[in-house]
Amino acid sequence: MCGRYVVAYDPHTLVSGFSLTRVVPFPKRWNVAPQSPVPVVYQDREGARVADVMRWGLVPHWAQDDRIGHKLNNARADGIFGKPSFRQAVRRRRCLLPANGFYEWQAPAPGSPAKTPKQPWYISAADGGLLAMAGLFEAWRPDEASPWLLSCCVITTEPNEMMAPVHDRMPVFLGPEQWSVWLDREQADLEVLAPMMVPCPSAWLQRWPVSRAVSSGRSEGENLIAPLPEAPAAQD
Repeated sequence: MCGRYVVAYDPHTLVSGFSLTRVVPFPKRWNVAPQSPVPVVYQDREGARVADVMRWGLVPHWAQDDRIGHKLNNARADGIFGKPSFRQAVRRRRCLLPANGFYEWQAPAPGSPAKTPKQPWYISAADGGLLAMAGLFEAWRPDEASPWLLSCCVITTEPNEMMAPVHDRMPVFLGPEQWSVWLDREQADLEVLAPMMVPCPSAWLQRWPVSRAVSSGRSEGENLIAPLPEAPAAQD
């Protein structure tokens, strides 16, 4: 899964890094939680690659109200083409969610004392660059007189070898050579799209344990991604 991530880059970084023609300003954040506004890269109807701010938590176009978005911050890659909440978006409204990194919580090792809290880990790109999480987006409004709500979700898959000791799910990360095909609104071939929604190579990522302060949605700041002075080992 993906429940928290980091957006600590300048909007102009996206212009050059993702070849954008437009970007909407957004603030830096080190503890982005579901239902937050997040920057999203996608292809508009004119074929231009742009970045808008969307709410993290997908609201399908057929939804009666936007509360369903509280349950749809992630979409599992397995079965995504047949699930009503995602099957139209995965064919026509795919996107990228750029991130400096994300957090995941590791369950206590077997035999740990009762009520031992989970240990948060920070996972980022091994080369220090941005990660591009594969996602879906939707435009929804309750009636024709209301403004459109843009919302999104992150696609998750099984873990690679690096992530497996920490958690049993991880975001799908795409490399630059995959972006054009993934964002192409005319590309709906499932045989082309499905092979892209797999774990990235372990060599793409690095990880380290961080303070449990990140577990609070009220916590914010660069200190949240600082490695612990005495780092516990992941349970391989």
